[in-house]
Amino acid sequence: MILINLLPHREAARKRRKETFQATMFASFLLGLVIAGAIYWWFQMMITAQQEKNAFLQSEIKVLEGQIKEIATIEDEIAALKARQKAVEDLQSDRNLPVHLLNELVRQIPEGAYISSIRQSGQTIAMQGFAQSNERVSEMLRNLTDNTPWLSKPELVEIVARNINLSQKEQRRVSAFNLRFRLMRTSEVKGGNEPASATQGK
Repeated sequence: MILINLLPHREAARKRRKETFQATMFASFLLGLVIAGAIYWWFQMMITAQQEKNAFLQSEIKVLEGQIKEIATIEDEIAALKARQKAVEDLQSDRNLPVHLLNELVRQIPEGAYISSIRQSGQTIAMQGFAQSNERVSEMLRNLTDNTPWLSKPELVEIVARNINLSQKEQRRVSAFNLRFRLMRTSEVKGGNEPASATQGK
């Protein structure tokens, strides 16, 4: 017996292909959705891990900043203590400066010159007096410049000719001078002498 298929087989094949295509597209869509979800989840995990690292680093930075502030405070305290220690050492070493000043003035002021007043302001000494002549004043300036480590930078402020009364009947013409110079600190004198002594030792 011969069977004749009266159904449109081409339409059926086309329908099967269409259904297969739709199923494939749906499966591809699901697969793409799963892959996109996995990639999104992976990136979210990476972002979360990086945020945790950043938060940890921020907390560590804050700890380090606190330690740096403590170190800066300690350094300030050390600097203040060193400054106090130096001030005490300077006071101890400079307590003999008046003795050195008077001793050097006795040595460096030439004959024919004498002091009428002396005043100290910090390390600056202002001195007034009389000399028999301008040459005596010049000699005194040279002595203060070259012959003593304790006195430096002498500067003649004023020199004028003046008559002074030696007695009721006798007067003498003298040079009244006004000068200033710097009294060196003990640490400066010692520091200035060390290179010289080292050179002599060589």
